[in-house]
Amino acid sequence: MPRKPARHCRPARGLPLSFSPFARSMARIASNNKVTHKVQNSRFPGNNLPSSSDGRMENHGQIDKSEDSSSSDDEEFDGTVQANFEFFDPKPSDFHGVKILLQTYLDDKQWDLSGLVDVILGQPTVGTVVKIENDEDDGIYSIVTALNLGRYKDPECMVDLKEFLLKACHQKDVVSKLSLFLGDQANDVGLLVSQRVVNLPPQLLPHLYDALFDEVSWATEDEPTEELRKSFCFKFYLIISKIYKHKNADKQKGPSGDQTIVYIKAEDEIFHELSSWSFSFPLLTQLVRTDELKDYRLTGLVMAIDASKIPIFRQKLHSLIDE
Repeated sequence: MPRKPARHCRPARGLPLSFSPFARSMARIASNNKVTHKVQNSRFPGNNLPSSSDGRMENHGQIDKSEDSSSSDDEEFDGTVQANFEFFDPKPSDFHGVKILLQTYLDDKQWDLSGLVDVILGQPTVGTVVKIENDEDDGIYSIVTALNLGRYKDPECMVDLKEFLLKACHQKDVVSKLSLFLGDQANDVGLLVSQRVVNLPPQLLPHLYDALFDEVSWATEDEPTEELRKSFCFKFYLIISKIYKHKNADKQKGPSGDQTIVYIKAEDEIFHELSSWSFSFPLLTQLVRTDELKDYRLTGLVMAIDASKIPIFRQKLHSLIDE
């Protein structure tokens, strides 16, 4: 499938963004608490933009390398280095990199994660991995894709995933809706999988999601069979993500408004706002927290998004990152 040309830009440090000042502060704390050596690449669709000779899509950005931030007497190093990000179709050689990114996708559950990675890599027409140009390790810094729950209902990994979600949901008014998504409505639902390193420059996000939703649209016209084309005619998206939630969020003495939740991913605040329904659940896996986050717990968040809201999401994400 043809790709739109690449976009070049100069993003600032890869810090998570969110709407409220409090959430932005907490997200920065959470990001700075985890040091990664590099940030990942990605593909960027866009109009009137130059493309590379081999079909890759490139972007220029900065990587936070705080662990290497030693300086000489004569020269200071500000903790960032310049990097070129590139978007690629998933391929079999990306297996280990994608599996590392997804290793806590379902908390600490023992499940067929390898099977999910195989499904993702087996769908190259819709999906993006992000890498750094000329990276000898060929590391994967982000993966985003959408998988039809009906098309992939039989693999063990999807059976495990559905079982996990049904056990995690304890909200009576949501369980029936979730069951429909996983059962009778599965052919209309896309599992939106989006995982990345914590300090991926946020300026990449609009292009990353534009690439995904453009690919979904193209697939409804360009796939070779009617069955495949229909499999990308999503009416809904299901998203599994993580947030920091205040331990007293459900009690009167807890904080209110923006201080209740810290969104680790900038886009999750928009998805949450636009969701038809959602539920959260406690996670056994907990990250190392700073004093500022001592009253917050890493929490699972599942959201259902009507596909008709995706244009609004894309506009809001562009507006948020361009602030």
